[in-house]
Parts: sequence; structure tokens; C-alpha cells
Amino acid sequence: MSEEEREITVAGLGDLHASEDTDRGLRELFREISERADVLALCGDLTNLGTPGEARALARDLESCRVPVVAVLGNHDHECGQVEEVEHILKDAGIRFLEDKVCRIHGVGFVGVKGFAGGFERRMLGPFGEPAIKAFVAEAENEAMRLERSLCALDAERVVVVLHYAPIAATVAGEPSEIFPFLGSSRLGDTIDRFKVSLVLHGHAHHGTYAGKTPKGVPVYNCAATVPKDGGRPYALLRV
Repeated sequence: MSEEEREITVAGLGDLHASEDTDRGLRELFREISERADVLALCGDLTNLGTPGEARALARDLESCRVPVVAVLGNHDHECGQVEEVEHILKDAGIRFLEDKVCRIHGVGFVGVKGFAGGFERRMLGPFGEPAIKAFVAEAENEAMRLERSLCALDAERVVVVLHYAPIAATVAGEPSEIFPFLGSSRLGDTIDRFKVSLVLHGHAHHGTYAGKTPKGVPVYNCAATVPKDGGRPYALLRV
């Protein structure tokens, strides 16, 4: 079996919320993941407030990781408006950000965007009314379009999509229903279902549900660190 054909293990992990002054054993966790997976996919909220200091702390922890790391940013990573510097620090630490470009690792294609909010299915917010509502919906549409462009650009038989916001309602179940519209958008799921995708990883819904499927049956996994997963670890291990 060629390198392009062999099955690999992807570790999915979201919502690290790395800070400058808290040691939560991330170095040991990354070392453990390196022994169990071929690729680590980080599903946003890498930092707590999006500061360069937090990014540097995470970069130091990532020194123990011995497998390729792909990632998208989350809403927390945007909080301080220093996204470019945070990305620069973490790129230097070896992270491949999927918002920039698609990549192939061991024959598997990886694409991703942060995503955005807006709600799910028939209750999805539409672009009607005040300019602020239209701008909100436009942001969700733009993220879905960015994902579509990346999927169009990728030539791979096996494709993993990495998001921060959820593409389906099933994996945010467990959160208060009042905040469902702020946890993701079906626009992402609709885009995914137009392509051949092997599996989807996301975070953001800290109290959500581990597994679900898009309307067309693509497996979706909520990889937020606090969500209970098979194996009892903060990360998911998925074969693709």
C-alpha cells in the first residue's frame, strides 16, 4: 500500500484557550498525541484572548509535538485584534493554518475556515432588515464561500474539513438552546455536502455532543476539549 493510500489517524482538539500563566499539561498532551496520531488538527480558540504572549506560550508547548499540525482560528483568537501576529508566532512553531491554503498530509487533504454563527436549518438567520443583520449574515456567507473555494482547489480522495463553528445542530446539542444560533451555521454544512468529504472536525460548543452527521451523511465531530469523547481523552482519534 502506498503512502497515498494508507489509512491515517487524525487527532482532533479544539478550544485549548492557552494562557500565559497557566500550566495545564499541554506539553505532555501534545507528546501523547504524537505517539497516537499521524496528524493533529486544532479546531480554533487556540488562545484565550488572542494575545501574542498566549501564542508564544502555546508555541513553547508545541515543541513536544512530533506530528504535523493543522489549524484554524476561533473567535477567542480574534479578541485582541492581533490575529496576524498570533498567526505568525504559531506558524513559526510549525502550525499550518488552513485559512491560508489547503494542504495534503500522508495523502489526505485538509481544508478549513473559522466559520461563523447564524443558526441552523429552517431557523437560520436570513439577510433581511437592518444593515447590521445583513452584515452579520454576510460574514457567515463569506466563511462558507471561503470553505467552498478551498474544497474546489483540493484534489484528494480523502478530505478532512477543520472548523471552529459547528456546521450542524446535532453536535451543539447539550448547550442552552437560546445560544444555538451563535454556535454555528448550516451554511457550512450545506457547503460540505456539495463535495466529497470524509469527515468534519469543529470546536466552540464546549458542552455540546461529540458526534453527528450532515444531512447527506458526512460524519461531524465536536472536538472541543471539554466534550466527552471515545477513549476519555480531551482529543478525538479518528481514522481516515
